[in-house]
Amino acid sequence: MQPASASAATEPTARQTGLKLIALGLAVAAAGLPVNGIAVYAVLVVAAVVVLTGAMRLTPQAWGAAAAIAVIGIGAQAVFAPPRIDEGFNVFLPGGSLQRELPPDVYRFLADAFDKQYPPDKRCDAAIPGCWRHEGAPKRVYAFAADGIFHTSDMSRAVTSFDLADPVWHRLGFINESRFNWYPVSDVQRARRDGRFWKGYDRWQLTMPWFVTIRLPAAYVGGQLCWRGDILWEGADGHFTPATGQGCRAIAAGDAGRRVVGAAIKPDTLAMRLQGPLGVRLLQWTQPLIGLIAIVAVMLLLVRIDWRRAAAPLTLIALAALVIAIDDASFLGGVRPFDGGDDGMFYDSVGRAILQKLLAGDWRGFLEGGEAVFYYGGPGLRYFRALEHIVFGDSYLGYLSLVLALPLIVLALFRRFLSPPWPLALAILFLIPIGTIFGTSFIDYAKWAARGFADPMAYILFMAGLVPLLGAREAGPGESFAPAFFGALLMVLGVTVKPIVVVAALVVLGGGWLHAIYLRQWRRVAGLSLGALPVFSMALHNWAFGRALVLFSSNAQDSDLLVMPPSAWLAALRELATLDFGGGFLHRALLQIPNWLSGPAESYWTVPLNAGGVAILVYVVARGRGFDPWLRLVGAAALAQHAVALFYADTARYHFLTWFLTLLVCAAFMQQFGLPWLARRYPAAMARLTRILWPPRLAAGIGWLDRG
Repeated sequence: MQPASASAATEPTARQTGLKLIALGLAVAAAGLPVNGIAVYAVLVVAAVVVLTGAMRLTPQAWGAAAAIAVIGIGAQAVFAPPRIDEGFNVFLPGGSLQRELPPDVYRFLADAFDKQYPPDKRCDAAIPGCWRHEGAPKRVYAFAADGIFHTSDMSRAVTSFDLADPVWHRLGFINESRFNWYPVSDVQRARRDGRFWKGYDRWQLTMPWFVTIRLPAAYVGGQLCWRGDILWEGADGHFTPATGQGCRAIAAGDAGRRVVGAAIKPDTLAMRLQGPLGVRLLQWTQPLIGLIAIVAVMLLLVRIDWRRAAAPLTLIALAALVIAIDDASFLGGVRPFDGGDDGMFYDSVGRAILQKLLAGDWRGFLEGGEAVFYYGGPGLRYFRALEHIVFGDSYLGYLSLVLALPLIVLALFRRFLSPPWPLALAILFLIPIGTIFGTSFIDYAKWAARGFADPMAYILFMAGLVPLLGAREAGPGESFAPAFFGALLMVLGVTVKPIVVVAALVVLGGGWLHAIYLRQWRRVAGLSLGALPVFSMALHNWAFGRALVLFSSNAQDSDLLVMPPSAWLAALRELATLDFGGGFLHRALLQIPNWLSGPAESYWTVPLNAGGVAILVYVVARGRGFDPWLRLVGAAALAQHAVALFYADTARYHFLTWFLTLLVCAAFMQQFGLPWLARRYPAAMARLTRILWPPRLAAGIGWLDRG
C-alpha cells in the first residue's frame, strides 16, 4: 500500500488543497451550525489537522459515500432533534422596555431585588459617562443571541437543553454590548477576576444583574426543573409565583407552555437545570453523537490519515490549549465579560450590531461598520466578530482557532530558515509560559486575544501571510498565482485589523513584488497585486460614508499613540544643538529609546538582550550577504517596525510582531553563524551547555516528532 505522503506527492498541490477544503466543509456541514460546543469543536480541530497532514482519496466511490454520509447525518440530526426550549435573557436595570414588557409580577420582583442589592441613595450620577444610569435600561426585553440565528425564537434563542450553572459558560453574549460599558464610577459593576493561577476554569465572576426566562415545552411533561436561588413560575392565571432557596419541581401537563424566570440580581446565586423525560434525554445524547459519527466517517472515507505527520501539529495545539486553559479557560468556549473600557468590548459590541444589521437586510449599515470614519483601529476585527458569531454562535471559538494555529505558523516560519531540530524545539519553547522575554511568547498572544484585542489577530494574519510569500525553499517562492495572492491577502487583512503593521507589510510585499518583476514572474505579480488591493477598502469606506480622506483610521495622529512624532524628534535635535533643554523634547527622546528596547517584558533589565537582537538584525540586513535574501527581507520588515516604535507608544502589545520577526532573524543567525563560532571558540563550555539544555531523551523526543 502506498504511503500517504508518497500519494500526496504524486498529486498536484492545488488539487489536493481544493479537495481538503471540500472535505473540511463536509465535516462542518455534518457538525451543523453554529459550532459552539467544545466537544464538537475539538473533533473538528483534530479533523482539520488530519486532513491537512494526510492525503485525499480520489476515487468517486469514496467521495460519493462521504457526501451521502454527510447528507444522511444532517437529516438524521433533524429527525432526532430534541424539542427546543425558548430561552430569553438580558441585563436587568430598572425602567425602560423591561418595565413595559416584562410581566408586572416579574418586574416588581426583579426591581425590589435590585433596590436591595443597589440602594437608591448610593447610586452613581446618571450624568457621568461610565455610570450604568447614563445609558439606562436595555431597549428590548430579551437580548439578541447569535445562537438563535439558525433556530429563531420570540425570545433570545431556542436551545436543545438548558443547564445553567455558571453564566460565563452559559454564553450570554449581551454582557459585552457597549451600552453596558461601565467604569469604576458605577455602583453596578461588570465582573470580578480571580487572579490566582489555578483558577483558570473559574477565572471570572459575572457581577452584572441579569435574568433568564424559559418556556417549558410540552415534551418535557414528566421531567423536572431544579434550581438554586430565586425563580418565578408562571401559573394558569398568568401570574408568577416566587420560589426561593433550592429545590426541584415536577413538570405537569398544565405547565406546558408556561414560563419560568430566574433572577440573578445578586452574583453567583442562580442555577437552573431543566431535565426532560427519558425520551428527551435520549434525543439530547443521540443528535450530537450522530454529528460526531458523521464527521469521523467522512474523514475515514476521504483521508489517508498519516498520524506520524499529524503528531507534531496535534502536540503543539494541545500544548497551546493547555496554556490557554491555565490563563483563562473561558476562551475555550465560554463568554467572559470584557473589562469596561477595553478594546475587546468595543469590537464585539460593534460586531454584534453589524451582524444584526446584516440579518435585518440593512446592507448600508452593515458596510458602514459602526463608524462613518474608522477611528478605533481598522475594521477587520469587528467584521470578523460578526462572521464569527454566524459560524460559532455566542462564543469566541473563531478567534481561538487563529490562536491555536499560531504555533503551527511559527513552526512553518522557523522551518523556512532553520534546519532540524531547531524549528520544532523553538516552537515548543515559544509555547512554554516561562515569561515574556525577547521575541515574546505564546501566552502574550493568548492573553490579549482572550481579552478581545485586535493585536494578536493582526500579527497572526501577517505571519500566516509570510508563509506562502516566502516559499518553502531557500530559492524563495515560485511563480504561482495562488500563494502570492493568498499571502498578500492575509497580510493585508492583518493591516485592516491593526494598521500599525502596514510598514512591515509594505516592505515584504514591495520586496516580493520587485523580485517577481525582476524575474518576470507575471502570474506572481498579478497575485501580489490583486491580493493587496483590499488595503484600499478602508480609505474607500472613509470617503464613501464620512467624506474624509483617511487612509486607514483617524486615530493615527492621536497624541496618546503618536507620542514622539517627527516634529518632536526634530525639536529634540534642536535642543541638543542649542543646549536649550527647556522644551523637554530631548528628555522625551532619551526615554523613548530605552522604552522601545525594554521590549515585550516592558523591563529595563531586558534592554541589553533586546539591543543585541536589534544589532544582529542590522548586521544580517546590511552585511549578511551569506544569509538567505528572504531572511534579509524579513529583517528589513522588522527594522521598519522598530522604526515605528520610535514614534508610537511603547505599549508592549503594539510591537509583538516586531520582536517576533527579530527573533526569527536572530535564531537563523545563531544557528548559521553564532553557535558554530562559539563552539569553535569555547568547545568545552559549549559541549557542557549542550548536554544541560539538550539532553538525549529530549533530543530523541523532538527528533521523533520532527521526523513526522
